[in-house]
Amino acid sequence: MEQVVQIVGSLLVLAAFVAAQRGWLNQRSTVYLLLNFLGSAVLSAAAVAGGQWGFLLLEGVWAVVSATGLLSQCVNLSAASRH
Repeated sequence: MEQVVQIVGSLLVLAAFVAAQRGWLNQRSTVYLLLNFLGSAVLSAAAVAGGQWGFLLLEGVWAVVSATGLLSQCVNLSAASRH
């Protein structure tokens, strides 16, 4: 089961990467950031469960950076709706 979780998380991150490289998604788009956040969060949880601290560092930072981008978009949308 753990391998399935890791594969799903990896596929989410890779889907975002491939879509960006093909020009299908902008790297600042909500969909891109969400795919990266979900995938890296899943992989972070798997890293914790497996005691893989280097992998946790990589995926944890990836999740935080993606979450920051998503939060920034939310703030920008909120500010735009007030004007």
